[in-house]
Amino acid sequence: MYQTDPSLPAKETLPTMYDLPSEDPQEPGVPDEFHLFQPRLLQETFCPPNYPVEQVFTASDLNLYYDVRHPLWYKRPDWFAVVGISRLYEEHDLRLSYVIWQEEVAPLVVVELLSPGTETEDLGQTTREINQPPTKWSVYEQILRVPYYVVFDRYTNQLQAFQLIDRHYQKLLFDGSPIWIAELELGLGLWYGRYQGVERLWLRWCDGDANWIPTPVEAERSRAEAERLRAEAERSRAEAERLRAERLAERLRSLGVDPNQL
Repeated sequence: MYQTDPSLPAKETLPTMYDLPSEDPQEPGVPDEFHLFQPRLLQETFCPPNYPVEQVFTASDLNLYYDVRHPLWYKRPDWFAVVGISRLYEEHDLRLSYVIWQEEVAPLVVVELLSPGTETEDLGQTTREINQPPTKWSVYEQILRVPYYVVFDRYTNQLQAFQLIDRHYQKLLFDGSPIWIAELELGLGLWYGRYQGVERLWLRWCDGDANWIPTPVEAERSRAEAERLRAEAERSRAEAERLRAERLAERLRSLGVDPNQL
Protein backbone atom coordinates (compact mmCIF):
# COMPACT_ATOMS: atom_id res chain seq x y z
CA MET A 1 0.00 0.00 0.00
CA TYR A 2 2.82 2.36 0.89
CA GLN A 3 5.56 0.85 -1.30
CA THR A 4 7.16 2.73 -4.15
CA ASP A 5 9.64 1.79 -6.81
CA PRO A 6 12.36 2.56 -6.04
CA SER A 7 11.53 2.25 -2.35
CA LEU A 8 11.62 5.39 -0.24
CA PRO A 9 12.27 5.78 3.49
CA ALA A 10 9.34 5.00 5.77
CA LYS A 11 9.42 8.57 7.03
CA GLU A 12 8.47 9.75 3.55
CA THR A 13 5.96 7.07 2.57
CA LEU A 14 4.07 6.04 5.71
CA PRO A 15 1.37 8.04 7.52
CA THR A 16 2.49 10.96 9.66
CA MET A 17 1.23 12.32 12.96
CA TYR A 18 -1.38 14.30 11.05
CA ASP A 19 -2.76 11.08 9.56
CA LEU A 20 -2.68 9.18 12.86
CA PRO A 21 -4.11 11.37 15.64
CA SER A 22 -4.96 10.20 19.15
CA GLU A 23 -8.59 11.26 19.11
CA ASP A 24 -10.88 8.31 18.55
CA PRO A 25 -14.53 9.00 19.47
CA GLN A 26 -15.32 5.29 19.29
CA GLU A 27 -12.62 4.22 21.72
CA PRO A 28 -14.37 3.15 24.95
CA GLY A 29 -13.53 4.42 28.40
CA VAL A 30 -12.15 7.65 29.79
CA PRO A 31 -9.38 8.09 32.38
CA ASP A 32 -10.42 8.25 36.02
CA GLU A 33 -9.11 11.05 38.26
CA PHE A 34 -6.02 9.13 39.31
CA HIS A 35 -5.14 8.52 35.65
CA LEU A 36 -5.38 12.28 35.15
CA PHE A 37 -3.50 13.44 38.25
CA GLN A 38 -0.65 10.92 38.42
CA PRO A 39 0.67 11.54 34.87
CA ARG A 40 0.40 15.27 35.52
CA LEU A 41 2.59 14.96 38.61
CA LEU A 42 5.13 12.91 36.65
CA GLN A 43 5.21 15.55 33.93
CA GLU A 44 5.49 18.46 36.37
CA THR A 45 8.46 16.92 38.19
CA PHE A 46 10.28 15.49 35.17
CA CYS A 47 13.26 17.84 34.81
CA PRO A 48 16.36 15.88 33.70
CA PRO A 49 19.30 18.23 34.35
CA ASN A 50 21.35 16.84 31.47
CA TYR A 51 18.79 17.81 28.80
CA PRO A 52 17.51 21.30 27.93
CA VAL A 53 13.77 21.68 28.36
CA GLU A 54 13.27 22.10 24.62
CA GLN A 55 14.78 18.61 24.11
CA VAL A 56 12.33 16.84 26.43
CA PHE A 57 8.92 15.50 25.41
CA THR A 58 6.43 13.86 27.76
CA ALA A 59 2.93 12.64 27.08
CA SER A 60 0.06 10.79 28.71
CA ASP A 61 -2.76 8.90 27.05
CA LEU A 62 -1.30 9.67 23.63
CA ASN A 63 -1.34 7.13 20.79
CA LEU A 64 2.12 5.68 20.19
CA TYR A 65 2.38 4.18 16.69
CA TYR A 66 5.24 1.69 16.57
CA ASP A 67 5.16 -0.67 13.56
CA VAL A 68 5.88 0.43 9.97
CA ARG A 69 4.42 -2.85 8.70
CA HIS A 70 1.15 -2.16 10.53
CA PRO A 71 0.90 1.63 10.59
CA LEU A 72 -2.52 1.67 12.28
CA TRP A 73 -1.37 -0.35 15.30
CA TYR A 74 -0.67 1.67 18.41
CA LYS A 75 -0.32 1.54 22.18
CA ARG A 76 -1.50 4.26 24.54
CA PRO A 77 0.88 4.51 27.51
CA ASP A 78 -0.40 6.19 30.64
CA TRP A 79 2.81 8.27 30.59
CA PHE A 80 6.05 8.25 28.65
CA ALA A 81 9.09 10.44 28.17
CA VAL A 82 11.43 10.96 25.22
CA VAL A 83 14.67 12.90 25.53
CA GLY A 84 17.03 14.26 22.91
CA ILE A 85 14.18 15.23 20.61
CA SER A 86 12.36 18.49 20.05
CA ARG A 87 9.46 19.07 22.43
CA LEU A 88 7.45 20.07 19.35
CA TYR A 89 6.84 17.97 16.26
CA GLU A 90 9.40 19.05 13.67
CA GLU A 91 10.13 21.91 16.10
CA HIS A 92 6.91 23.82 15.44
CA ASP A 93 3.72 21.86 16.16
CA LEU A 94 2.06 20.25 19.16
CA ARG A 95 1.84 16.50 18.72
CA LEU A 96 -1.40 14.73 17.89
CA SER A 97 0.27 11.35 18.41
CA TYR A 98 3.78 9.89 18.54
CA VAL A 99 4.69 8.10 15.31
CA ILE A 100 7.94 6.21 15.74
CA TRP A 101 8.90 6.07 12.05
CA GLN A 102 8.56 9.83 11.85
CA GLU A 103 10.22 10.67 15.17
CA GLU A 104 12.94 7.98 14.93
CA VAL A 105 13.55 8.19 18.69
CA ALA A 106 11.88 5.76 21.09
CA PRO A 107 10.75 6.66 24.62
CA LEU A 108 13.38 6.24 27.32
CA VAL A 109 10.83 5.45 30.00
CA VAL A 110 7.21 4.29 29.94
CA VAL A 111 4.89 4.23 32.94
CA GLU A 112 1.70 2.17 33.08
CA LEU A 113 -0.84 2.57 35.89
CA LEU A 114 -2.55 -0.71 36.62
CA SER A 115 -6.31 -0.85 36.41
CA PRO A 116 -8.62 -3.79 37.06
CA GLY A 117 -8.33 -5.96 33.98
CA THR A 118 -5.05 -4.53 32.64
CA GLU A 119 -2.57 -6.15 35.04
CA THR A 120 -1.85 -9.28 33.02
CA GLU A 121 -1.10 -7.37 29.82
CA ASP A 122 0.87 -4.61 31.52
CA LEU A 123 3.09 -7.19 33.22
CA GLY A 124 3.60 -9.36 30.16
CA GLN A 125 1.46 -12.24 31.37
CA THR A 126 -0.75 -12.48 28.29
CA THR A 127 -0.05 -14.06 24.93
CA ARG A 128 -0.67 -12.61 21.52
CA GLU A 129 -3.70 -13.82 19.62
CA ILE A 130 -3.20 -14.78 15.98
CA ASN A 131 -3.50 -11.79 13.63
CA GLN A 132 -3.77 -9.45 16.63
CA PRO A 133 -1.35 -6.68 17.63
CA PRO A 134 1.40 -7.61 20.09
CA THR A 135 0.97 -6.95 23.80
CA LYS A 136 2.24 -3.80 25.50
CA TRP A 137 5.09 -5.74 27.06
CA SER A 138 6.20 -7.07 23.68
CA VAL A 139 5.98 -3.65 22.06
CA TYR A 140 7.97 -1.90 24.78
CA GLU A 141 10.56 -4.69 25.15
CA GLN A 142 10.99 -6.18 21.69
CA ILE A 143 9.90 -3.52 19.19
CA LEU A 144 10.59 -0.13 20.75
CA ARG A 145 13.19 -1.45 23.21
CA VAL A 146 12.24 1.12 25.81
CA PRO A 147 15.13 1.13 28.32
CA TYR A 148 12.92 1.54 31.42
CA TYR A 149 9.40 0.27 32.00
CA VAL A 150 7.58 1.14 35.23
CA VAL A 151 4.28 -0.28 36.46
CA PHE A 152 2.43 1.13 39.48
CA ASP A 153 -0.62 -0.36 41.18
CA ARG A 154 -2.40 2.34 43.16
CA TYR A 155 -4.63 -0.21 44.87
CA THR A 156 -1.71 -2.04 46.49
CA ASN A 157 0.82 0.83 46.19
CA GLN A 158 3.19 -1.64 44.55
CA LEU A 159 5.86 -0.22 42.25
CA GLN A 160 7.59 -2.51 39.78
CA ALA A 161 10.37 -1.31 37.48
CA PHE A 162 12.13 -3.12 34.67
CA GLN A 163 15.30 -2.31 32.78
CA LEU A 164 16.12 -3.57 29.30
CA ILE A 165 19.26 -5.69 29.63
CA ASP A 166 20.45 -7.98 26.82
CA ARG A 167 17.22 -7.30 24.91
CA HIS A 168 14.96 -8.45 27.75
CA TYR A 169 13.38 -6.74 30.73
CA GLN A 170 14.91 -7.53 34.08
CA LYS A 171 13.13 -6.51 37.24
CA LEU A 172 14.91 -3.90 39.33
CA LEU A 173 15.12 -4.15 43.09
CA PHE A 174 12.83 -1.65 44.76
CA ASP A 175 13.53 -1.33 48.49
CA GLY A 176 11.59 1.88 49.05
CA SER A 177 14.34 4.18 47.82
CA PRO A 178 13.86 5.89 44.44
CA ILE A 179 14.98 3.92 41.39
CA TRP A 180 17.92 5.74 39.85
CA ILE A 181 17.93 6.27 36.07
CA ALA A 182 21.45 7.34 35.20
CA GLU A 183 20.60 8.41 31.65
CA LEU A 184 18.29 11.06 33.07
CA GLU A 185 20.21 11.90 36.26
CA LEU A 186 16.89 11.45 38.02
CA GLY A 187 15.30 8.97 40.38
CA LEU A 188 11.72 7.73 40.39
CA GLY A 189 10.09 6.73 43.65
CA LEU A 190 7.02 6.75 45.83
CA TRP A 191 6.24 9.99 47.65
CA TYR A 192 3.58 10.33 50.31
CA GLY A 193 1.98 13.74 50.20
CA ARG A 194 -0.91 15.91 49.10
CA TYR A 195 -1.38 16.57 45.40
CA GLN A 196 -4.52 17.99 43.81
CA GLY A 197 -6.12 17.89 47.23
CA VAL A 198 -5.53 14.13 47.65
CA GLU A 199 -3.12 12.70 50.23
CA ARG A 200 -1.68 9.35 49.24
CA LEU A 201 1.36 7.66 47.71
CA TRP A 202 2.29 9.10 44.33
CA LEU A 203 4.96 8.32 41.74
CA ARG A 204 7.36 11.24 41.62
CA TRP A 205 10.77 12.24 40.27
CA CYS A 206 13.67 13.24 42.52
CA ASP A 207 17.21 14.54 42.06
CA GLY A 208 20.54 12.89 42.82
CA ASP A 209 20.31 13.79 46.49
CA ALA A 210 16.87 12.15 46.77
CA ASN A 211 15.16 15.54 46.99
CA TRP A 212 11.73 15.50 45.36
CA ILE A 213 11.54 17.77 42.31
CA PRO A 214 9.02 20.52 43.14
CA THR A 215 5.95 21.12 41.02
CA PRO A 216 5.50 24.64 39.60
CA VAL A 217 2.98 25.38 42.37
CA GLU A 218 5.38 24.16 45.05
CA ALA A 219 8.27 26.08 43.51
CA GLU A 220 6.21 29.28 43.48
CA ARG A 221 5.14 28.66 47.05
CA SER A 222 8.78 28.15 48.03
CA ARG A 223 9.78 31.36 46.27
CA ALA A 224 7.00 33.24 48.05
CA GLU A 225 8.04 31.77 51.39
CA ALA A 226 11.68 32.64 50.74
CA GLU A 227 10.68 36.20 49.88
CA ARG A 228 8.56 36.40 53.02
CA LEU A 229 11.47 35.18 55.15
CA ARG A 230 13.84 37.61 53.40
CA ALA A 231 11.48 40.52 54.04
CA GLU A 232 11.02 39.43 57.65
CA ALA A 233 14.78 39.20 58.12
CA GLU A 234 15.16 42.68 56.62
CA ARG A 235 12.53 44.06 58.98
CA SER A 236 14.26 42.40 61.93
CA ARG A 237 17.61 43.82 60.82
CA ALA A 238 16.12 47.32 60.47
CA GLU A 239 14.45 47.07 63.89
CA ALA A 240 17.69 45.90 65.47
CA GLU A 241 19.52 48.81 63.87
CA ARG A 242 16.88 51.24 65.16
CA LEU A 243 17.13 49.88 68.70
CA ARG A 244 20.93 50.02 68.56
CA ALA A 245 20.77 53.67 67.45
CA GLU A 246 18.32 54.50 70.25
CA ARG A 247 20.54 52.87 72.88
CA LEU A 248 23.56 54.74 71.55
CA ALA A 249 21.67 58.04 71.63
CA GLU A 250 20.51 57.39 75.18
CA ARG A 251 24.06 56.59 76.22
CA LEU A 252 25.31 59.82 74.69
CA ARG A 253 22.64 61.85 76.48
CA SER A 254 23.63 60.24 79.78
CA LEU A 255 27.13 61.57 79.13
CA GLY A 256 25.81 65.05 78.43
CA VAL A 257 26.23 64.81 74.68
CA ASP A 258 23.42 65.77 72.35
CA PRO A 259 23.42 63.04 69.67
CA ASN A 260 21.68 65.43 67.23
CA GLN A 261 24.77 67.64 67.30
CA LEU A 262 27.08 64.89 66.13
